Amino acid sequence: MAAGRIILTCGEPAGVGPELAPLALASGVDFAWMGDPRHLPPGTAFTEIAAPGDPVPAGHLPVLRHDFAAPATPGRPDPANAAGVIEVIARAVGLAMQGRAAAICTLPINKQALKEGAGFAFPGHTEYLAHLAGDVPVAMMLASTTVTPPCRVVPATIHIPLQDVPAALTDAALEDAIRITHAALIRDFRIPAPRIAVAGLNPHAGEGGTMGRQESERIAPLLNRLRGEGMDLVGPLPADTMFHAPARARYDAAVCAYHDQALIPIKTLDFDGGVNVTLGLPFIRTSPDHGTAFDIAGKGLANPASTIAALRMARAMAAARA
Repeated sequence: MAAGRIILTCGEPAGVGPELAPLALASGVDFAWMGDPRHLPPGTAFTEIAAPGDPVPAGHLPVLRHDFAAPATPGRPDPANAAGVIEVIARAVGLAMQGRAAAICTLPINKQALKEGAGFAFPGHTEYLAHLAGDVPVAMMLASTTVTPPCRVVPATIHIPLQDVPAALTDAALEDAIRITHAALIRDFRIPAPRIAVAGLNPHAGEGGTMGRQESERIAPLLNRLRGEGMDLVGPLPADTMFHAPARARYDAAVCAYHDQALIPIKTLDFDGGVNVTLGLPFIRTSPDHGTAFDIAGKGLANPASTIAALRMARAMAAARA
């Protein structure tokens, strides 16, 4: 495993992130939280550390301090803190790129708050991390941890309006998603011969051209070409019959055409155990598969299950890369 602890970035301090950090100690994973200690829940036992691997007393949350401009009020994001949220992500990536951390696990951010408070120019975490890594091609995977067979989904297009998907789903975009997924299943999930299912864009995968021709004219020829390289691919498949258990048993990951086609199945099957993984980065990044939950922030209702799953998956991926 790479040197050092996993770094858990603070995310939006007005959301549930500060509550999740101490609760995540139950994961049994060695991690350090990076953020402003003022934002942690009152009574949190923590120890500030200067470097990711510094020792702390048993039961204490290791904290890599990063001062923010303002305190945090649960449920009410402060524009003054937006820059701090962005800085923490960049600082954690820097440590991971230097080999001083085994992985990073990111707590949820609020894109609107970052845009309004600091002019954040990226659609989300995934795109910003790719930029920090040198504008490398990446893919977003959502992976289950509590259902069998597992559900792993990768949308070939991500944070764009549905009306823009057909134009954005180019041969190059779909091929990148498949290749990145194939490589990550081998490197990060220890699956030596990955099986990948590819969803069609249209209902019933176009049904022979009566509901759209992208499948027959573009997707199927691309898959045939990649099969010629030795990839084990099936599709294009109707998305509505891909995600029940017998179907999932026939593949290791599903590449989907757009965001909701991929995320609705996994959030239905494993809402609390789903993990967001950025594939293709030179470092490991996972995240809980939920948002900032402003409506319950500060009320003691935050569920750490997805954060614990994300930390454990980051640890397993680090071991796989090692």
